[in-house]
Amino acid sequence: MRTITIEGGAIDGIASFYAEINRVLMAGEDWTIGQSLDALNDLLHGGFGAIASNEPVRLVWRDFEKSRAALGMEATKAWHRAKLERPTLYNAETARQALAALERGEGRTYFDIVLEIIAEHDTIELVPA
Repeated sequence: MRTITIEGGAIDGIASFYAEINRVLMAGEDWTIGQSLDALNDLLHGGFGAIASNEPVRLVWRDFEKSRAALGMEATKAWHRAKLERPTLYNAETARQALAALERGEGRTYFDIVLEIIAEHDTIELVPA
C-alpha cells in the first residue's frame, strides 16, 4: 500500500488546504484542482495526480487536530457567506440553512465534509497523526 502524507501544519484555512492537497496529490501534473469539494472527490477516485489508478492508499494526515480547527466553524461560516454573495452560482437558500445550523452549533464543518468525502473511498485509509 502506498503512503501519502498531508502536512496539516501547512493548513490554516480552505485555500491553504487546497494548496497542500495540490502539493501532495497533484505533484508532477501541469495543472491543479480548484477549491472545490467535487474536485477533491474526483481526485480521490484516481486516474490523475498521485493516485494514478484505483490503488490502495494510506493517507497520513499530520497535525490532524490543527487542520480540524483551521477548517472548522469560522472557515465554514466564511465559506457559506461567500456563497451567499454569489447567488447566481450557488443555491443561496442551502447556504443560508447551513449557515444557520452552524450558528446554532449544529451542522457540518468543512473539515467534517472533507472527512466524509475521504471515507467514501474504500481504497483510501485515513491515518490521523
